[in-house]
Order: sequence, then structure tokens, then C-alpha cells
Amino acid sequence: MRKLSKYEKETIINWNEGETIASIYTFNASLKRRLEDFSRKYPLLCRLERSTPEGSVTYVMDKSRLSIRLVPPYSEERLAAAREYAKEHGFQVIQTEEKIA
Repeated sequence: MRKLSKYEKETIINWNEGETIASIYTFNASLKRRLEDFSRKYPLLCRLERSTPEGSVTYVMDKSRLSIRLVPPYSEERLAAAREYAKEHGFQVIQTEEKIA
């Protein structure tokens, strides 16, 4: 068993319009913890289907419990307000290169 690169450690969320379940395959540690917690709390809605030695898990869950949240970019006004708040409350300002959209 070889170590996988970060590129190979993917997350795949799959469902179709004909079924009521969604399948989630992931290596992401945060998502794995959230799915594990959810499946313990709601075993009728979510269950672990498979776990691999490489570190991936596959969960099957009721797709009505799954949502995708799209977050728009912050406005210049909100960024300016956040910068001002950080300066007033002693947060360190870190200069970064502008992100490429």
C-alpha cells in the first residue's frame, strides 16, 4: 500500500434524481468526523458503508439531509470593516498576494 498524494485524496458526493440516498466518499478528516458524528446521532439517516486502509470512508445517507452551501465573495465594504475590526482589537495584519479568480 503506497501513500496517496493530496491530489488523489478526493471527495465525491453522488446522488441521482431517482433515489432517496446520497453516497459520500471522502478522505477529508473534517468531513469524516462530521459524518461519523451525524451517523452516530441519526443511524436511520446515515451509515458507514465502507472504510479503506488508505483512509477513505464511504457513507450512505438520506439525501434530504444533505445540502450544498455556496458562499459569495465578501464585498469591499465587508473586507474593510473586518480589517478595521482586526486593527482595533489587536489582530496581526498579514499581507497576501491577491487571489486569482
